Amino acid sequence: MMRIAQFMKVSEEQFIKDFMSEFDCTLEECKKIYENIQLPKRATKGSAGYDFFSPIDFTLKPNEQIKIPSGIRVRMDEGWVLQCVPRSSLGFKYRIQLNNTVGIIDSDYFDSDNEGHMFIKLTNASIENKTLKIKAGMAIIQGIFLPFGITVDDDVEEIRNGGFGSTDK
Repeated sequence: MMRIAQFMKVSEEQFIKDFMSEFDCTLEECKKIYENIQLPKRATKGSAGYDFFSPIDFTLKPNEQIKIPSGIRVRMDEGWVLQCVPRSSLGFKYRIQLNNTVGIIDSDYFDSDNEGHMFIKLTNASIENKTLKIKAGMAIIQGIFLPFGITVDDDVEEIRNGGFGSTDK
């Protein structure tokens, strides 16, 4: 196996800023959530996907959505991408979906002005009226590293600064 990436937490300051923009919590509550963030990991030796763990408890009723600052960033070699999708069991049992269908984390996102902080936006698309209850520390999405290529005449020199649509501004 090629070792091409490393997960780490964003700074406590970045996490608190981003978390408080999405949720009401005290500074002490945010610090405790930050302390308990788990880095993504594979469940088994043969797993392709790295499980990302929820930093908080939450409930999603059908047709509800939530945007969660994960507290995670990833440094990866150039020529690789991290593709994120819901955990298979959550998609199969609850129709949990990522709002952007497949999250794409590019290698240059790490150096962005938000420290490459990955957010997870989920929707419960249940047609069976199932409510999803997640406890902090439960795996909610998985990320798979994949190599990619570029065209022979590619001459892009732009540098990223931001995420979520920053490259088309």
